[in-house]
Amino acid sequence: MNKTLIALLGILGWTSFAHGYSFDRSLPKDVADQMKQDLEFVATIQGTQATPLHQQIFGKVNGTGYKTFFESRINLIGFNSCGGGSAVACVIPFMGSDKMWVTRNYIKFSHPQVARLMVVFHESRHSEVRNGNWAHATCPMPFLDENGNDKKSIWTGAELAGQDACDETPFGSYGSSTIMLKNVSKFCENCTDKVKFDAGLYADDQMGRIIDQNAIDRMKKDLYQ
Repeated sequence: MNKTLIALLGILGWTSFAHGYSFDRSLPKDVADQMKQDLEFVATIQGTQATPLHQQIFGKVNGTGYKTFFESRINLIGFNSCGGGSAVACVIPFMGSDKMWVTRNYIKFSHPQVARLMVVFHESRHSEVRNGNWAHATCPMPFLDENGNDKKSIWTGAELAGQDACDETPFGSYGSSTIMLKNVSKFCENCTDKVKFDAGLYADDQMGRIIDQNAIDRMKKDLYQ
């Protein structure tokens, strides 16, 4: 980032952290600090393998690749209600597809670090204008799990039926974050057992938001066989 741009960001209220992204000064310090720690952690991940779908989206399970993926899509991180309620983060295309907005819910709930990264990489996928920002599909009504219970958000507990909170492709925000986390759980070589367990747990949950049978079959073959 050149000196002129850094100065301009300062005038506009942005704070650079010598990364490919900057934080809006309106972002609460505790939220910004946590997000910075999370993004620094993902850059340390090391692995030499990956499933074919992961290779297609991210490359190998590798922190440098994840860092490049994120920073090539998101330049600015700001503070916004994202519509209020249980929203954690969002991309608002008409306000700039390279800008991610974060709410206080990012740190409000007691979730492991890898779950917060799931949200971050989910939203970074929404920045892709060339792919229509990977718009979500509407979840079915009713939307039940294998035990016949209403499917709910693992993050907030909100019911998902009828919400724009599902995907019909492996390559959308839910699909790609599922693929990322499942690969971390399988192939990360320097992650703790806790990190790999959490990654697998949240990946399995997000897999439940894929509602197209062809996409489900493709992802199961890629991730679970």
